[in-house]
Parts: sequence; C-alpha cells; structure tokens
Amino acid sequence: MPRFESDSDARRLGEALAALRREAGLSQAEAGERAGMTSQGWGLYESGKRPGLFRPDVQRRLTAAIGSSPEGLALKLGAPAAPGPAPASGVENAGRPFTSPASGTRRLQLSNDDLAPWAASGVVLEYEPGRWPRRDQGCVVEMADGELRVRLYDRADADALFVRGLKGGEERIARTATRQVSAVVARLDV
Repeated sequence: MPRFESDSDARRLGEALAALRREAGLSQAEAGERAGMTSQGWGLYESGKRPGLFRPDVQRRLTAAIGSSPEGLALKLGAPAAPGPAPASGVENAGRPFTSPASGTRRLQLSNDDLAPWAASGVVLEYEPGRWPRRDQGCVVEMADGELRVRLYDRADADALFVRGLKGGEERIARTATRQVSAVVARLDV
C-alpha cells in the first residue's frame, strides 16, 4: 500500500494529538472511549502508526473527542517550543510555577471532610463552569437556590444527576433542582 505521508510527518501529527489530549486532562482510554474506539486504537494514532489521522473527517472526530478542533491540531503541530529553560530530565522536575486560575475557572475551598480521602477540609478546588465532568471526576453542582455541592460525578439521565459524596453514598439530584454542573479541573492543597 503506498504511503503519501512520511513516517516522521505521521509521528509529528500524532504527537500534536497527544499534546492536545494531555492538555484536556484525558487518558488514552478516556479519549478513545469518547471517540468510540479502544485506548490501543487511540494510541496508534498518537504514535503515528495509523496514517488515517491525515484525513479531515478523522481529525474532526478525534479532536472533537478531546474538546478541540482540526484547527487546534494544526496550531499545536506548528507551535514552536515553549520559551524558557529545557525541562529537567529523568524523574527530576521543578514543576511549573504557580499561576492564577485560567480565565473562566473558579475556586472553592472545602470546609468539611465529606469527600475524604479524595479531598479534605482546606483543599481548594478549581472548577470550570460549563465543562461537564467525567465519571469519578469531582464536580461542583450549583443548585437552583444558589447552594454549591461538591461531589464525585457518577452518571446522569434525562431527569437526574447521580453523584457520590457524603460518606460515599450515592445521591440523586433532580435536574430541575440544578442550575449548572461544573467539572473540577484541579485540587490545590494549601
């Protein structure tokens, strides 16, 4: 079968897809599930071993699964290396400097241990309104009366959200009683 793209081009495109997936905070398994494939199938695209990634329809399907677009993939592919010192090698890494929350994110400090050991009193949660949580991800549920409930998302149907918290028990919250559900994107120990 003739190859129209070089192996290095396929690898570079796959690396750009992997970078977008990591920025979205998803594993290969989660991204593959969203795209309707296995983690191994997703990994073949990221490693450049599945050249179908050059097809626009495949790019749309895969980037949509990670909350991006083919344009985002093209930008990531052409993005220059980040300025600053080279990252440390091996298991050493200085980490990234503290930055204020990204625009659109909000912070909330827990005042109880209802979600221990996932998050205990004093932990600051950063959450992104409008971003739907994945299963077993922390979420902030804004109730119609303004109350904020921090829980672990389990699932939802047309009538209710099913979350865990309050000593691990499942809680059913009617959708009519909620204003918004937001995914927790970071836990900050203070």
